[in-house]
Amino acid sequence: MSGVPPTAVGVRAPLRLRVTVRGVVQGVGFRPYVYSLATALRLSGHVTNTPEGVVAEVEGPSEAVARFCERIAVDAPPLARVEAVEQEEMPVGGDSGFAILASRTDGPGGTLIPPDTATCAACLRELADPADRRHRHPFVNCTHCGPRFTIVTGLPYDRAHTTMAGFPMCAGCSREYADPADRRFHAQPVACPACGPRLRLLVPAAQGDGRALPSAETDPVAGARALLANGAVLAVKGLGGYHLACDATDPAAVARLRRRKARGDKPFALMAGSPDDIEHVVRIGPEERDLLTGRTRPIVLLRRRADPPFPAQAPHPVEDVAPGSPDLGVMLPYTPVHQLLFGLPGDPAGPRLLVMTSGNVSGEPIVTDDGEALTRLAHLADAWLTHDRPIQVPCDDSVVRVCDGQPLVVRRARGYAPLPVTLPVPVRPALAVGGDLKNAFCLGEGRRAWLSSHIGDMDDLATQRAFERAVAQLESITPVRPGLLAADRHPGYRSAGWAARNAAGRPLVRVQHHHAHIAAAMAENGLDGGRPVIGVAFDGTGYGDDGAVWGGEFLLADYDGFTRFGHLAYVPLPGGDAAVHRPYRMALAHLRTARIDWSPELACVAACPPGELPVLERQLERDLNCVPTSSMGRLFDAVSSLADVCHRAGYEAQAAVELEAAALRAPDGDRTAYAFALRPPATDGGPVLADPAPLLAAIAADLRSGVGPAPVAARFHRAVTGLVHRVCVLARERHGVDTVALTGGVFLNSLLSSACAEALREDGFTVLRHHQVPPGDGGLALGQLVVAARAETGPD
Repeated sequence: MSGVPPTAVGVRAPLRLRVTVRGVVQGVGFRPYVYSLATALRLSGHVTNTPEGVVAEVEGPSEAVARFCERIAVDAPPLARVEAVEQEEMPVGGDSGFAILASRTDGPGGTLIPPDTATCAACLRELADPADRRHRHPFVNCTHCGPRFTIVTGLPYDRAHTTMAGFPMCAGCSREYADPADRRFHAQPVACPACGPRLRLLVPAAQGDGRALPSAETDPVAGARALLANGAVLAVKGLGGYHLACDATDPAAVARLRRRKARGDKPFALMAGSPDDIEHVVRIGPEERDLLTGRTRPIVLLRRRADPPFPAQAPHPVEDVAPGSPDLGVMLPYTPVHQLLFGLPGDPAGPRLLVMTSGNVSGEPIVTDDGEALTRLAHLADAWLTHDRPIQVPCDDSVVRVCDGQPLVVRRARGYAPLPVTLPVPVRPALAVGGDLKNAFCLGEGRRAWLSSHIGDMDDLATQRAFERAVAQLESITPVRPGLLAADRHPGYRSAGWAARNAAGRPLVRVQHHHAHIAAAMAENGLDGGRPVIGVAFDGTGYGDDGAVWGGEFLLADYDGFTRFGHLAYVPLPGGDAAVHRPYRMALAHLRTARIDWSPELACVAACPPGELPVLERQLERDLNCVPTSSMGRLFDAVSSLADVCHRAGYEAQAAVELEAAALRAPDGDRTAYAFALRPPATDGGPVLADPAPLLAAIAADLRSGVGPAPVAARFHRAVTGLVHRVCVLARERHGVDTVALTGGVFLNSLLSSACAEALREDGFTVLRHHQVPPGDGGLALGQLVVAARAETGPD
């Protein structure tokens, strides 16, 4: 019935609804989408951004209004995440047409800022098209891609509240921005070569006075590519901070960067031009490929190929990037600048694999300020590829691996922050400050928890200042006004000290470290806490309620509390951090506790300097500076040194990482496993003790008989798997609990995590593992939040 108004066919009277859409609905093209949907259904009204979300008023035939409400969430733009749609009937206003109104800044906040997103395919086509006005524009973006979280300065999310406010749009960009049919309609970071940010290549001044001057190269990217091809280390300004880049296939360049950054043997991340450029070195499954090529584009940990197609005598092309690690951390370009660095069709050939590591000195936060980049990175970089769009929010690259077909987040940052985690239980408005290693904090209210981006290790003053700035920034873009603070029980944690100093009369709840790990696993898996779980919390360090260093824990836990069902038997931690950095000290402490002689043929004995050995023996005899520990992480260190895999750790968990690598090299046919001894509780109701003495004796015997490091490492992994299974079965028999949460940094070891999950599931257990937040201390704050804030409110 062409040309006949809808009201002429007998439909019901007009209806007007106010529709409020909450979630990630600003900065993702939601208002243009609502405009298109409403006009297609011939509805009148308007749509606007508000601090609580997108609010639309639609008027028209009731059937059309109903279709609008049915489709608004289902057909939402690709970057949107609709959490709730609320409807309220309004008086009919008789509007004609549909309009996008200016954003409102009044009212309570509730909207969600989207994360930064990789350049979309449409923008990449424009970047490479010589006929397009954005050809080679290093900042091409649209409604479906580009910077979001790292440029936002306030709410609502409009250009005036981003770091693009200082770049007035040209006539061409203004037309696109105002055209509802355009892909850049109300895209806040929109720009072009005429009006957008400018890229510059800076090189040190010839007179060596520390200044950096613009390069004579007319094309900054071409100059940067030439520098990289000649072995230079380049500081590259990205979305959330500076990277340090060099040619990953140039051993001299990699060694130079490693030396300058005081990196030790810690693995670097790689950026590859495409999967084809790295697939000959690593194994890429369908899940890994989706992560590499998707919108988020984290660093993906990929298993090295055991038999890369190179001659046996040839060195691995990127061996120096991650020495001793079974994995390579790989990401693909996610900004136009990255795409240009790898070259467009017709460009001269350049490096196809780049080291791309955080622009900082090891231990310090990532550099975001341009002035600081020229000073703090002066001894690290040979040149700077920078631009004049400010970075408001520091944000490192996220790190993810695939374990049993599911993502396992190692570091949660770019592409994920600041999206909230949905909670299974409501919480009071609260701030949980996390731990001191791999710090991330968490704001929560109701059933939402906003985890910060990765902050770093809190032993550095610059990181502590970055933490304080990040707390203020995240509070400014969320509705949470914390009435309660949560922190770890460790008396020396700087994060907990900050919470105590800034409580300002608000309650401060201290949460035991491993209880928080288990609560985080429960929360992200949707458990309401009505029934306890068996929490297997394995890590390096966590302050125990008895003052010992815990880390090999089996806790019967819910959100309200826990009982220590079992743990690794205590051994002395000789010298505290000295034992962490020198795994041979941990091996010798374990051997002495197990009454195994320090015979010189054992690698850990030989690794200990002759002058140190008698001092260490007296220290252990007299129990001087020997805090007892039940840490599974330290047991991994001990076995790594005992098996002659790693004696000195230059970065956290190096000994454990290399022990996993050794286990992966073991022959497939060997199914031998060592075993722990389970000791009954010393008192009624006390914990079961897992004694590694028989395991250590068996390892020593194998080594003396000529068994190599790889079989020993594999047999040890099977021993830990067997221990987890045996203790969980015992807990089920005694307490009827059949759900197990695997948590703590040790479970970043995918070989161990997979084996434990398989053994438990085969025996009828429900197994919870982390997918949204890290199992290590980067996820600690989520557990602190739920334990502390729910502890105040009580059960639903």
